[in-house]
This record gives sequence, structure tokens and C-alpha cells, in this order.
Amino acid sequence: MPIIVNLDVMLARRKIKSRELAAYIGITEQNLSLLKSGKVRGIRFGTLERICAYLDCQPGDLLEFRSDGMPEREASEAD
Repeated sequence: MPIIVNLDVMLARRKIKSRELAAYIGITEQNLSLLKSGKVRGIRFGTLERICAYLDCQPGDLLEFRSDGMPEREASEAD
């Protein structure tokens, strides 16, 4: 998957437990765990906003794009 979720890294940097963040943003610890592992297909902007507010970070601190090796031209043709 070319989108990498770095939420666990940011939690460790801020020394915040997943349980604490889940309670603040209003989702279950299980759903937060799925988000941390990158096993979700999307995230609501409102949820992302609350995560960023609590962790005092930018969305780019949490999400990273890594190319899967497909040249840019071919990738745009595949869409």
C-alpha cells in the first residue's frame, strides 16, 4: 500500500497512549488500532482533525506516500 500511516510513531513521540487518543476523538480502541495498522480504506476529515488537534501535528505527520515503483506516467494512465 503506498499510503503509510505513521500514527503509532506520533503517539510514541508525544508519549500518548492509544486508549487516551481513542477516548478523545470518540472512536473505539479497536478502530484506532485498525487505523494505526493501515487496514482502513479511509478516514473522515473530522476524525483526522481531532487526531491532529490532540497530537498537535499536521496530517502530513501522520500520513506518508511511498511510490510502489510504478512510473508516474503509467500510474496516471491506470486511473
